[in-house]
Amino acid sequence: MKLIKLISLVGVLGIISAFVLPGKSFYGSKESPIEILNTWELPNVLREVSGIDWIGDNKIAAVEDEDGIIFIYDLKTKEITTEIEFADKGDYEGIAINGANAYVMRSDGLLFEVLNYKSDKRTTKTYQSALSHKNNVETLALDSKRNRLLIAPKDEDPNDENIKGVYAFDLKGQTMLADLVFRIDMKDKALKDYHEKKSSKTFRPSDLAINPLDGKIYMLEGVNPKLLILDATGTITKVIKLDKKHFPQPEGITFTPDGKLYISNEGAGGKATLLEVKIL
Repeated sequence: MKLIKLISLVGVLGIISAFVLPGKSFYGSKESPIEILNTWELPNVLREVSGIDWIGDNKIAAVEDEDGIIFIYDLKTKEITTEIEFADKGDYEGIAINGANAYVMRSDGLLFEVLNYKSDKRTTKTYQSALSHKNNVETLALDSKRNRLLIAPKDEDPNDENIKGVYAFDLKGQTMLADLVFRIDMKDKALKDYHEKKSSKTFRPSDLAINPLDGKIYMLEGVNPKLLILDATGTITKVIKLDKKHFPQPEGITFTPDGKLYISNEGAGGKATLLEVKIL
């Protein structure tokens, strides 16, 4: 009887191991398993990669936190195909592409608008957001349905140390909107496992993106790697702790129009990486 049970157990384990596809990584909680579909090691020039955005044709636009350059990276050839200089050296953290124009966020809250960014005749304008160097801004995402950009502070919010506000820059009026899009309560029960004595350190956003399929907002943290998923009202629906083995310092996030999810990691002592991720 014991032999039969042992054989049965081996058979079950065989089925489970067959389900886990070779070359792919699975981890996370039972409720939020994560599958890493593909991994790219980025060139040394992108070792400090911060913001990323999908631009189509298997290409991603990226910025890093030292130079005023937009890098176009080709996922198929695994090479940088274009370098677009738009400003002097600085701590550039977020990027969002809107048609022919690119927007880049500097950590002091200065927003760069690069008109016709792929053209030799491109021009650059700047706008001061509602945030400053005290707030340490690393996020930027295009909300195409509302023709605006979304921004959130990494450090203390200028309005309340117990929240992280999401702010909006109106692209038509080229101005910051007065009202917050929503507030993330640092004392929310969904964040109870991450609560810090100084509330502003409970969650420190490094980038954000909107899922085009359901409108949910995905927010990264790089310091203590985690991913927050929020609905359109700003309610936290899921918190996923990210394994530092795969996500040593996640700083950039973007979606393709059909919902594929990509996350970039700074080098953090090794090679910077780009991961295609699926949340099951």
